[in-house]
Amino acid sequence: MFAVIRTGGKQYRVAKDDIITVEKLAGDPGATVAITDVLMVGADGKAPSVGTPRLDKAAVYAEVIEQGRGDKIIVFKKHRRKKYRRTHGHRQDQTVLRITDISPTGSKPKAKATAKAPAAAKPKTAAKPKAKAPAKAPAAAKPKATAKPKAAAKSKAAAKPKAKAPAKPKE
Repeated sequence: MFAVIRTGGKQYRVAKDDIITVEKLAGDPGATVAITDVLMVGADGKAPSVGTPRLDKAAVYAEVIEQGRGDKIIVFKKHRRKKYRRTHGHRQDQTVLRITDISPTGSKPKAKATAKAPAAAKPKTAAKPKAKAPAKAPAAAKPKATAKPKAAAKSKAAAKPKAKAPAKPKE
């Protein structure tokens, strides 16, 4: 089954377990987002249902994987022979989604089954508080290292003579 959805002014063809990057949507990573702006729903071997302009009850459910920003776009404006040049950069906010379910009727997807056993299946036993471990003694403070005396300053090199005697003129 596939669907065509519209979000952020763009249209996307999606199927279950697809990962798409769309313009920023509200939601923290791990949250489920419902997209109700569905334009078309189709299945293999069946005629697709096309909305005019959208299907009323259909919904696509997705899990937010990541909130991020796209690549930098350089905006450069220039008017030739007028000494006008402007450069600006822009990074668009984006959301990465994993499509979890496509519902032509708008029903919400079932909750995911977890690996934990249900609470009713666990045998009930009296909970006994665990004994606390004895507190650790504070570590002995280590003595600080004594400061080493600084090395004696080295004397500067002997001064060079300022100028040599002028050369004798040639005869």
